[in-house]
Amino acid sequence: MQLHRSRYGSALEIGHLIGGEEVFEGEVQERRNPADREDLVARFPVGSKEVLRKAARVAQEAFRAWSRTPAPVRGAVLMNLAQILTREKEALVRLMVREVGKTFKEAGGDVQEAIDTAVFFASEGRRLYGQTVPSEMRDKELFTFRRPLGVVGMITAGNFPIAVPSWKLIPAVLTGNTVVWKPSEDSPALSYVFVRLFEEAGLPPGVINVVFGGGKDSTGQWLVELMDEGLLNKFAFTGSTAVGRWIGEVAGRNLLRPTLELGGKNPLVVLRDADLELAVEGAWWSAFATGGQRCTSAGNIIVEAPIYDEFKRRFLEKTESTVVGNPFTHPQVTYGPFINQRLFERWLEHYTWGQQDGAQLLFGKARITAKNPYPHFQGDPEAGLFGWPTVWEARPGMRQFEQEIFGPTVNLVRVEDLDEAIEAANAHSYGLSSAVYTNRRDWAYRFKNEIRAGMTSVNNSTVGAEAHLPFGGIRGSGNGARESGIWVIEEYTYWQAVNEEYSGRLQLAQMDTGYTQPRPPTDWAGLLG
Repeated sequence: MQLHRSRYGSALEIGHLIGGEEVFEGEVQERRNPADREDLVARFPVGSKEVLRKAARVAQEAFRAWSRTPAPVRGAVLMNLAQILTREKEALVRLMVREVGKTFKEAGGDVQEAIDTAVFFASEGRRLYGQTVPSEMRDKELFTFRRPLGVVGMITAGNFPIAVPSWKLIPAVLTGNTVVWKPSEDSPALSYVFVRLFEEAGLPPGVINVVFGGGKDSTGQWLVELMDEGLLNKFAFTGSTAVGRWIGEVAGRNLLRPTLELGGKNPLVVLRDADLELAVEGAWWSAFATGGQRCTSAGNIIVEAPIYDEFKRRFLEKTESTVVGNPFTHPQVTYGPFINQRLFERWLEHYTWGQQDGAQLLFGKARITAKNPYPHFQGDPEAGLFGWPTVWEARPGMRQFEQEIFGPTVNLVRVEDLDEAIEAANAHSYGLSSAVYTNRRDWAYRFKNEIRAGMTSVNNSTVGAEAHLPFGGIRGSGNGARESGIWVIEEYTYWQAVNEEYSGRLQLAQMDTGYTQPRPPTDWAGLLG
């Protein structure tokens, strides 16, 4: 690693991390601050398939020793990691604001999520419980044990560059696996530093290997293809539903079980008895936190007719006060730039969708520029790609109602009653997060039972996760796998059943079992008259 000074801080010259060593192989790319593209954050190489193969073989070799390391000792590494991340939290936050354009508040939450995850799983090293199972035979005992899977291939997105990787890396290494990780090309510096902090915590070289690069027709695609070469025993992915389907197909033909955390079109329902002030605040944050660049961002705000006009008035008023800009130089902004050009261009498309489908644009004028100024912008709008907070009135069946947009855009949807609200909330192919605002327990009960989503909040936003709860979706949002909490351990282990024979002879279950025999029946009807 080499350092160069930039106007915002140091620019890193980094290589792939394989077996604890930097490997400078591949075409060099740059990552620049998305809020100020003059600010160079990192230079990094693009990994070839051969570099990936090398990383996988190193991980296979490291697995031999790491998988035999006692689980409590592996957990102790994570406790060290939690302390190191706490010590370096401020530096990581500043780097995150520069590299991916998050606000200081949200970057702090991102790092804290990793700290909480490390603390949680450090103690799980002493609780990777199996079971003692009674045998039907004498002089025989049965047991179950959790065993690590082997080498895990990982691809993560850049919108949560520390938190989401921690959901995968931490439980993977705790359970004895090793990793080849292709992080987002939007966050190479953070990914490099994160793994170096793992190593400082005592993680042996080769347990986590990092290979940088892009996605389609590049490093990410080639990493997935290593499953066909037998070099990976598990795959974990965070990203789009389309890519997730393809990864699932490759994993399936290799009889591997992937962890797929995919997109969302998350409904937030506001019922007629809701606390409107609370609902507006939660809906606004769900829509515009991280500039809508979250898989859990609210996509459709579904409001009952009796309060629709009042909610609409208040929500637009709140939206119009949203502060946008460069979060590094103006920490008070609500959200910053688009993470990359690709996401920005996809977001721009939805303005055409809305016009074609007949949706009504209530607020928003696409990209913020000097010639298209936004009243509450802080900084230089020409230095990055920034979007107006955008609100539409839409209805089920419209493309923008059904598809994930991944930007600062949300739809208001009017419904007549709870039945129609639940129907609208389920009227798309996703099933990640959801929320309902109501003070009636029976309505909340109906919603959480009838919504088709992996996560539901009552009187809270669609965004946000805690380290000890399962995270994940169904339908187009995932394959049922869960991250975070004890549930994720199932994704990185398999169950081994063991029977131990002490009788000194062959005993055959079901055939040699000494079942007891029932006695002849008693004529209870005759005895009782």
